[in-house]
Amino acid sequence: PLPSYDEVLMCTPDTEEEEVELLVRRALSPGSQDQKIYCLLGADKLAYKVSRQLESHFFRLVQSSSIPNYRFIIFCNAKAHNSYVIMAFHAYKVTFPCCSETEIQTYLKMHLQVPSGTAPVAQAFEDPYQQNVKFVFSERAGTGK
Repeated sequence: PLPSYDEVLMCTPDTEEEEVELLVRRALSPGSQDQKIYCLLGADKLAYKVSRQLESHFFRLVQSSSIPNYRFIIFCNAKAHNSYVIMAFHAYKVTFPCCSETEIQTYLKMHLQVPSGTAPVAQAFEDPYQQNVKFVFSERAGTGK
């Protein structure tokens, strides 16, 4: 299954160290092996200090953790060459082949369909494709998203 809200952190320059540490702890703590996929999206946007702390927390927890098969993915813009996160995790880098927007949309439409007989959240968005995933952004936290 796709990651749920508690498995994803969308990074901005204002993302705080505590938010990043919490996600890393969730990914590398005992009990995290219940098939969850923890993701940092846009990690190249993190402030330098937060990026350093991400590196520190990650490698400290990896060394002290007894979890051999954690699922932790850091997404960065490939063009952000001066990002500390990209440099710190360079040894683990995987580059995805470039796909056209049409190919990505086709893939998502095929794989993110809501099973028939369920009432999808997508109905609230008048989505003709009835996709199971929506991103909602807001400048205000905790407003019922």
